[in-house]
Amino acid sequence: MRILGLDEAGRGSVLGPLVVGAFCVLERDLHRLQALGVTDSKRLSAARREAMIEPLGALGEARVHRIPPAEIDEGNLNTLEERAFLRFIQELRPDRVIIDAPCNPKAIPRFVARLQAALDFTPAWVVEPKADLNHLPCGAASIFAKVRRDQAIAALGARAEIGSGYPSDPRTRAWIKGFLDRGEPLPPAVRQRWGTVSSLSQQSLF
Repeated sequence: MRILGLDEAGRGSVLGPLVVGAFCVLERDLHRLQALGVTDSKRLSAARREAMIEPLGALGEARVHRIPPAEIDEGNLNTLEERAFLRFIQELRPDRVIIDAPCNPKAIPRFVARLQAALDFTPAWVVEPKADLNHLPCGAASIFAKVRRDQAIAALGARAEIGSGYPSDPRTRAWIKGFLDRGEPLPPAVRQRWGTVSSLSQQSLF
């Protein structure tokens, strides 16, 4: 049985791409993921996540899809993420799909129905909160998504200056506000439709 895990990194960020990760593995090899220490990527250090990429690649099939800020600004984040999920499901055609739920638990049946309606085959579905913690293939997908997302953020500049990229990070807010205060265009890495940017823009007027 082929099992596909799907997860994302950067959904709530104001900087950088949303990265959707996929990891497809044979059921008989799940114990190898466990032996490697696969879990929710947030529970692993950056160094540990990066060290897992190569051995995981030898155990299963990994894919990542980056959705840039401009595309997020122009579209709907939920729709863009669902399209990425569908692309991986259609390409890899697994027997079972496990997704870290991107929606409220009450909306999961509708979410699954939309995905299933777009497919020409019927996999078994597991969609639940904390799937990246409770299901190894989903944890592996989260690791690939997080590593690629971290690389994208690192490419923007020194982490000490730009922070994590999330609105709750004072360093990220200060970095964005600096452009607004100076009257400079925001870098392409900024999701300009985010409420954080509107709020900081208002502050820069005074």
